[in-house]
Amino acid sequence: MAEMTPLVGLIILGVIVFVLGGFLIKLYNGLITLRNKVEEAWSDIDVQLKRRYDLIPNLVETVKAYAKHESTVFEKVTKARNLAIKYNDEAKNAKGQEEVMKKSYEAEKQLSGALASLFAVAENYPDLKADRNFSSLQSELAETENKIEKSRRYYNGTVRDFNTKVQIFPNNLVAGIFGFKQRAFYEVEDEKQRENVKVSF
Repeated sequence: MAEMTPLVGLIILGVIVFVLGGFLIKLYNGLITLRNKVEEAWSDIDVQLKRRYDLIPNLVETVKAYAKHESTVFEKVTKARNLAIKYNDEAKNAKGQEEVMKKSYEAEKQLSGALASLFAVAENYPDLKADRNFSSLQSELAETENKIEKSRRYYNGTVRDFNTKVQIFPNNLVAGIFGFKQRAFYEVEDEKQRENVKVSF
């Protein structure tokens, strides 16, 4: 049996390094692609939440014009809105760290509860329900709530795909070396929160 020459050995080693390098590059690029999708999905939630936050002051002012004495409800909505904005900004800047996101969920829960109180007040004022501006804001908020729900579902789907890719072998070795960490799901613990705020009468 003929001995392997040094040139053949170098060629075989080169092929192994090339194949292994190609595999690692493909794996790394796949992780980057999924991480970017997660961040894009989070950004979409952020856009929809910002739209929701922008609608709320107009909604409060419209209701206030008909129900001035309901100041406690207006304060509650405003406070909940400001808290939700704060935690949403922190979650965005933290790129989805779990603890900050939990606070964001809680703030969103409080905001949804405050909005439910606002709509309960509105129900007591027939003139307000007939107001064209109120109807328009109500419609926009309903549409925004639907978009938020879709954005959350898409985000959770991308997080699931990313976390799976980070966890499976041998991806977990490469993910560990390059600092890819699992992301938290955008979950709402309270079952009532899984339903959007009811904005129609």
